[in-house]
Amino acid sequence: MALIVKNGTVVTPDGVATTDILCENGKIAALGEIDQDRSDTVLDATGKFVLPGGIETHTHFDLEVMGMRTADDFLSGSKAALHGGTTTFLDFATQFRGETMKEGLANWHQRAKDGVYTDYGFHMALTEWNEALSDEMSAMIEAGITSFKLYQAYKGSLMVDDGEMLRALQRAAELGVTIGVHCENGDVIDVLVEQARQRGDVTPEFHERCRPPQLEAEAVNRFITLAELAGARHYVVHLSTGTGLDQVRWMRQHGARTVIETCPQYLFLDKACYERGDFYTKAGCVMSPPLRVAKDRQALWQGLADGTIDFVGTDHCSFKLYGQKDHGKDGFWNIPNGAPGVELRMNLLYSGGVASGLFSLNRLAELTSGNAARYFGLYPDKGAIEVDADADFCLIDPHAHWTVTHDMLHDRADYTPYEGQKMQGRISDVILGGQILIRDGEMIDDVPRGRYVKRGLPEYLD
Repeated sequence: MALIVKNGTVVTPDGVATTDILCENGKIAALGEIDQDRSDTVLDATGKFVLPGGIETHTHFDLEVMGMRTADDFLSGSKAALHGGTTTFLDFATQFRGETMKEGLANWHQRAKDGVYTDYGFHMALTEWNEALSDEMSAMIEAGITSFKLYQAYKGSLMVDDGEMLRALQRAAELGVTIGVHCENGDVIDVLVEQARQRGDVTPEFHERCRPPQLEAEAVNRFITLAELAGARHYVVHLSTGTGLDQVRWMRQHGARTVIETCPQYLFLDKACYERGDFYTKAGCVMSPPLRVAKDRQALWQGLADGTIDFVGTDHCSFKLYGQKDHGKDGFWNIPNGAPGVELRMNLLYSGGVASGLFSLNRLAELTSGNAARYFGLYPDKGAIEVDADADFCLIDPHAHWTVTHDMLHDRADYTPYEGQKMQGRISDVILGGQILIRDGEMIDDVPRGRYVKRGLPEYLD
C-alpha cells in the first residue's frame, strides 16, 4: 500500500524544503514532486512541518516501584506517545538483583505482549555487576540491546558502587556498547534523608532538599572519569542542572566524548512546584532528579540551542496522585518517584524551542529523533526523512495555539505536571511504517501495530 505526503515543509538531513514523500511497503520510496496518481492515499500537508517520527529515549512503562505498578503499561503509554508524534520509544528492561539479563529481558517482552502502538526497543538496566552478567552482555547485543543503564542512586535496590561501575564500563568498551548512568550521589542522599526524618521534615518539598544539585554535578564528574578511564561510550541520562552541564563541558574540553540527555520537566518546570499548593500538587512533581531552579532551566535550554545536549527523553514514569503518590503522605520517601510526559515531549520542544526562535526545525529533529537514532543504533532505518528509511513521520501545525489540560491527553495518570502550559504549534498527524494512524489529532486506526526493533552498535555524535 502506497501513501503520498504532499506539499509539506519537510525536514530532511540537508535542510528544510517543500516537497512530497512517497511511501511504499513501510519505507520512503522517493522524495520530490510525486504524481498523485501513484497512490490512492494522499495526505495533504500544506502549511505543516513534516519531521521524522519522534524517538523517545527514556520511558518506564509497566514498572513496579515500592510495590506499585506505574499507571501506564506498554499499551497506554505507547498510545500516548503516538499521539505526541513519537513513533519509536526505548524502555528500560531491568535485571533485578539475582536475575540474569536474559530473565530481565524476557520479563519486559512479556509486559509488551498485549500490543504496542509504536515501534520500540529496550535498554537493559543493571542493578549489580558480576562475572556472569559480564559474560551475558554479548548475548544482549544479539538480542538487539546495545545500551545499558547503571544507577549511582537508590542505595540498597538499584545503586552500584564505583568498582562495579568501572568493571561494567570496561566490558562495555570491549564490546562497543554504551552505558547511561543516573547521576546522583546515593550515599549522601541517604544521609540527608535520614537527617530529614529525624527532624520531622516529612512533606514532599524535602524530597528536593535532600537531593541538592551538587550531588548531580559530583556524580556526573565521577561517572565520566570512570568512563574515560575505561575508554567506554557513555551518556548521562536526564541531566537536570546547569552545574552538571558545566561538568560535562569541562570534561569534553579535556577529551571526553560524553553524550547528554535531558527531559522536558527540567526545561519547563522548577522547584517552585514544591513550594505551592497542597500535598497532591507537590507530590505530582516528586521525581529523581528533582526539579531545580529557573537558572538551571535557562542553562539547559542554552545547552539545547548550542549543541551541548544531544537528545531529549521524558523519563515517563507515571503514578496516580490518588492511590499511589499519596502513599507518601506521612513521609516523602514513600512517594513513588516519577511523572507522566511522553505525549507532550515534541509539542513542548517545538513550542519552547522553535516557536520561541531559540533553535531551528532541523535542530528540533536532531533533538527528538536524529541524534537518538544514530547513538542508539536505529539509523539509517529511523531518525531521518531520506530514501529507504522507515516511513515514520509526524506533522506539526505551527499555527495552533492551545493550553495543556490532562483531559486532552491519553495516558492513564490522573494529572499532568504541565497543566495550564500555553503552547504554540501542535502535532496533528502521525504516520508509522507508511500508515496514517493519527489524523488531525484523532486516532483513525486503533490497532497496536508496533514492533520490537533490534538495534545496532552506537555511533559517536561529533
